[in-house]
Amino acid sequence: MLKKFALIPLTFFLFSCSDNQLLDIDVPSTSQVEKLIEHSKEFEKQVISFETPGGNIHFAIGFGIANSIMVEGIGGNIIIDASDSTFEAEKIYSLFKQKNSNPIKAIIYTHNHGDHTFGTAYYLNNQEEKPKIIAHEDTDYYVQRIMGILNPIISLRSTRMFGTLLSEEDFINVGIGQSLSVSKSPTGYVKPDITFKDTLKMSISGIDIELFHAPGETNDQIFVWLPNHKSLMPGDNVYKTFPNLYTIRGTTHRDVIGWVQSIDHMKSFEPEFLFPSHTKPIVGKDKIREILIIYRDAIQFIHDQTIRLMNQGYYPDQIIEMIQLPEEIAKSPYLFEFYGTIRWSVKSIFNGYLGWFNGNPSELDPLSREEKAIRISQLAGGKEILLEQLYKAVEDEDMQWALELSDYLIALDFFNREVKNLRQKALIYEGSRTSNPNKRNYFLTSALELQEEFKGFPIIARNEELLDQISINTFFDVLSVRFNPEKHNNDIFKVCFKFSSGIIKNITLRNDVAVISSSFENNCNILIKTNEIELKKILIGINNPVAAIAAGNILVEEGGITNFLEFLTKFQ
Repeated sequence: MLKKFALIPLTFFLFSCSDNQLLDIDVPSTSQVEKLIEHSKEFEKQVISFETPGGNIHFAIGFGIANSIMVEGIGGNIIIDASDSTFEAEKIYSLFKQKNSNPIKAIIYTHNHGDHTFGTAYYLNNQEEKPKIIAHEDTDYYVQRIMGILNPIISLRSTRMFGTLLSEEDFINVGIGQSLSVSKSPTGYVKPDITFKDTLKMSISGIDIELFHAPGETNDQIFVWLPNHKSLMPGDNVYKTFPNLYTIRGTTHRDVIGWVQSIDHMKSFEPEFLFPSHTKPIVGKDKIREILIIYRDAIQFIHDQTIRLMNQGYYPDQIIEMIQLPEEIAKSPYLFEFYGTIRWSVKSIFNGYLGWFNGNPSELDPLSREEKAIRISQLAGGKEILLEQLYKAVEDEDMQWALELSDYLIALDFFNREVKNLRQKALIYEGSRTSNPNKRNYFLTSALELQEEFKGFPIIARNEELLDQISINTFFDVLSVRFNPEKHNNDIFKVCFKFSSGIIKNITLRNDVAVISSSFENNCNILIKTNEIELKKILIGINNPVAAIAAGNILVEEGGITNFLEFLTKFQ
């Protein structure tokens, strides 16, 4: 019964590392993979301390994915980015305290991503005075979005991209950090107390802080400028790899020109210390200036050349073959494709400006995947011939072609174990040879998922602290997109919720949609009185709705208990 009502998985990443093993396939090593292995030195676990003109700054790298930074103040310190878990935050702060044990007065989020925000609860739970949480005004919106309506698909694709299921033997790193640690503790995100739109200047513990909105990797991205320290924290807008102008886990369009403008803004301060949220710090005004120029010029080059070729009528698949970075900047270690890639960036820029339609009329309303597979099979001379070609492609190590052939065969017969085994070999071969960890981890994890014995385990603890940070509005937004109209007749049906906080939420089922409203309604088919946390716990499966009703935590004042339980089954 309980599992039936577990409607909303709220963890950012769903699966833990497991004992699943990939097939033992002979894959020739490549110099590119050796470069990726060497790149792991960028994330050697340590705390590095710097004496800046304005005071001491301590830089924790190698703990989780994102770096965490502590700035010493008078009688109190500031944390910039709180790491990806309370597990890592605890380890980091134990080292920070050895440098300076003053209490943490504020935590600044450079943006919404979990590897920067999920460690925050550790600091709030381990000192009497709660630090202020400072972020852009849109940060919580994006956190709620990821935790809410997009959680299942983003979680799945993030698990693949970050390789959280891979064995130690198959995993190298994630390009911008060693590994993701979010699964090692309850999610510790805490909503910001202080937010701003464009600029915020303030002083905390004698530290002069200037915060600026800087769209780039995220729309809510900010950078931190400490004028007395001559120090800049760019968030995720600069790190030692080609930038992720698009992420394969899925995201809203990243404003590429906005990213360029943000770097120009950062460059104008002429920082002497650069503390990125990923990879190692950079010291020296001239060196920082050179890196910022190369970085922003590379981004602009990809943007401008993509637009130029778009305007000449080329399709995305053609443009990706036509654009390479100029030789004089391509050799920069800050532009190796250890995270983003030029090809993915081109596709994202095209889609960001023109949308999903590439301009080719044959692709406006193409054949369905299944119908196309049938036609290709017939053209080849039948499924057996197509399968023979798949075997040949694998034997010839023509693995991309093997993957595309397997797409057709799986569309024809999803349960064909023979095809899946060949596809798995192609994924392992291709993934193991690439130096891009996003592609590598995605391919190897996808191969792992094809094993009959594959298992993934949801392990992040869902506690009341986390649920308190997730808005009740987010829960109802999720219910809207989880409504399955096949489980409801066309009758208009209204369920009203009155919460002890005074909030009112209604769900009206009509025209095969679940309409959410927040005003007082008459003529409710079902009226529920409860508090927000009790309903949240039911919706994510912590509590059984029957038990909650029996305990008096959920009051069905109108409409009957049976009808309410039946109502819950309409959301999947």
